[in-house]
Amino acid sequence: MSSESLQSAQPAPAICRRTILAALGVAGATAALTACGGSDDSSSGSSGASESSSSAGSGGGGEALAKTSEIPEGGGKVFADQKVVVTQPTAGEFKAFSTVCPHQNQQINAVDKGLITCPAHGSQFSVTDGSVEKGPATSALTTANIKVEGDSIMLA
Repeated sequence: MSSESLQSAQPAPAICRRTILAALGVAGATAALTACGGSDDSSSGSSGASESSSSAGSGGGGEALAKTSEIPEGGGKVFADQKVVVTQPTAGEFKAFSTVCPHQNQQINAVDKGLITCPAHGSQFSVTDGSVEKGPATSALTTANIKVEGDSIMLA
């Protein structure tokens, strides 16, 4: 071996623990964002007496939630097991929203005086469209799929 080849051979740089931890952190963050990013395609549009549409709600097709007479006009009812709140903003118009508060993912537990309320920090949302009426939440509740058939309200 020549002296020239010995001089040009340099040891590979050592990989420090900080570099490895940073790479693992980026990989973990990417995995978390991928897992959480699947439901950003909410669509708005339909309303009326027969259904409310979007991408949230835990949903089992056709599971009866309530009778239309059980949802007070101008108010609503929380279905904790299904993670959905159903409202009736005006007579015969039914809407549904996820019970997960967008502020810190706490569960909504009450509907009163035209407002859907999160008990954790007091955020309040409109029964009409789920929009923020009082913070600290800064984004609306996610709409959920329901359908009304006759006098039954079901998850869509």
